[in-house]
Amino acid sequence: MRRARLPLLTALALLIPLVPQTLAVAGAAPAAAAKVPTVLNPGFELGTRGWEFTSGAGVASNYPHGGAKLAYLDGGRGFRVAQTLTAPTAGRYDISAWIATGGPNGRFVVRVNGVEAGAVTVPTRYEYSRHTVSRVSVAGGDRLEIAFESGDGWLNVDDVMISPAAPADPRISSSDPKVVEMFDWAKRKANSWVLLAGSTGPVNVDENNRFGTGTATYGPSYWAGYANRSGYYSRDMAHQVVGAQVLGLTAENRSMLRSFAASATEAHKYYPVWAHNFDTGSYLSIDYRNPSSFVREVPAPFELVEKAAQAYRWSGDAAYVNDEVFWDFYRHTTKEFVALHNAAKGNGAVQVAEGTGKGIFSGTASYNEQGNEKLAEAGDGIAAQYQAYLAVAALAKAKGDAALAAEAEQQAAALKQYFNSEWSGTGSGADMVRAYSLDGTAFKGWGLENSWFMPMKKIIEAGPRNDAYLDYIDAQAAGADGPSNIEAFTYLPDTFFNNNRNDTAWKWMRHVYDQRDVQHVNASQGPNGDYPEVSFTLVGQTVSGLLGLDPDAPNRRLTTQSRLPAGMDWLQVDDIPVGKDTVGLRHDGATSSTLTNHSASRTYTWEARFVGSHPTLTVNGAARPALTKVEHGVTYSYASVKVTPGQAVVVGVAG
Repeated sequence: MRRARLPLLTALALLIPLVPQTLAVAGAAPAAAAKVPTVLNPGFELGTRGWEFTSGAGVASNYPHGGAKLAYLDGGRGFRVAQTLTAPTAGRYDISAWIATGGPNGRFVVRVNGVEAGAVTVPTRYEYSRHTVSRVSVAGGDRLEIAFESGDGWLNVDDVMISPAAPADPRISSSDPKVVEMFDWAKRKANSWVLLAGSTGPVNVDENNRFGTGTATYGPSYWAGYANRSGYYSRDMAHQVVGAQVLGLTAENRSMLRSFAASATEAHKYYPVWAHNFDTGSYLSIDYRNPSSFVREVPAPFELVEKAAQAYRWSGDAAYVNDEVFWDFYRHTTKEFVALHNAAKGNGAVQVAEGTGKGIFSGTASYNEQGNEKLAEAGDGIAAQYQAYLAVAALAKAKGDAALAAEAEQQAAALKQYFNSEWSGTGSGADMVRAYSLDGTAFKGWGLENSWFMPMKKIIEAGPRNDAYLDYIDAQAAGADGPSNIEAFTYLPDTFFNNNRNDTAWKWMRHVYDQRDVQHVNASQGPNGDYPEVSFTLVGQTVSGLLGLDPDAPNRRLTTQSRLPAGMDWLQVDDIPVGKDTVGLRHDGATSSTLTNHSASRTYTWEARFVGSHPTLTVNGAARPALTKVEHGVTYSYASVKVTPGQAVVVGVAG
């Protein structure tokens, strides 16, 4: 029996061309140049065309995931829906579909030349969720079959999608099976959201406009936002950058960040447009009406500057320092943008970018869209502005602009001093100021994003106030006033890792992962785990958080710090992409780290850090005096070591 239910207002039936389609239906006429042919009828909008159906299977319209139709299989053995494709060239792909089931043991199977290459046994779930068969390799001319096979209950299928396998496939091992399970799930799920440059798909699709306004050729990109919209969002994308770099998505990060940079024009008052279609050039219409009316939030431009610097450090991609589109964006964001949006509240010798207090289409001060506070300045905005100054300083040094680097560093220092001496008040915990209204009224208490961004971006001076505020955030997030949406929780691991609260950060990583099968607050989105930010951030937090890896690919330098929580004896991730190379990193507790340089020709300088003051460290068993430094109130002992191509080096705390 097929489930009877009104259709969801989702759009993925027409979003199928979004996926990187490099496979053609066997026997069908080849697409132009046979380079990016479209899978025939992946959303079943054309009925049975392109698919083979057995008895007990067919096309219906009672409960589609997207568009108007779906494929169904009745409960019982032997029913099947399948399509066979021919690969024009060699490649590796992730193949996904949205599936709902009334009973267990249905199967989603991918075969290459008749041999099973991967399969998912689908559990009972009445609502649609996304399932993926990952990293299927084909040679040119191979026959690839995508099949859905019946189980113990009805099975509905919609929106079959093909993505290119990510360039990197980092491998994890650990004494803790939870982190292994989490990372393996997250990297597969994140990869399934990647789109292929050159594929064709609709633009301006959303829940109110299911069929969009036309089609376009897509640029390198990945989903960052709701699955029923044909675009990516600045806030989501900013938070997904590191996870994307861990998967080797350098081209996608550059393309998407550049699209935001290019949209931050004088006509837009130097705000980047909030959401872009996957063509990476046009603006998603649900969030953009005209140059004076589009969604914009003050933290976003600053975060995008910070994330461009971060992507540069991971990738070594020279575009971030040589492309004038990026440089115009960096300069305009930290100069003209701040000056244009600094009118409501006086801030003495510094400038603080402000919102209008009139809603998201006029510019809001905070990412927190809940409640009715009409804010001029907010903690997440000022904290993100601080990090943007630091990012510009680092990028200017890389470009050789010493004057701009010095100016940006001075701006960052002045803003942080002002924040701690005046802006944030004198209280701690619930009494710390986290926003101001248009009339200058200070807001304290719990503000969601405008609370946790302040310690996450390290604008609060290290010490008792910062410690008390972290305690307050942890308690509030766990209480009745915690976030209602899973994507908000994804910031909490970053907040606590950045302040060496490793156990708390790991607790929130586990919370996010454990909620993956819970239905998202936006019903059309599917389960929490199908919100792209969840998987991308868990990938990034494993490597940059737990492993504490901070690369500087342009200068072939790496900094590491074990942030393993209590109970995790060791953690290792291999094949982590850094620049054009890969590395492996292992921590044994908090006192021993091993770095393996997989480069064939490049030597890396490794700063192996350990929290605390330790007089002696060992390098491959040989003792040497430790160096020390203090950052954000924490004393580190470290050794600086050259790691040559193919070499593995172990640095540890002596004794």
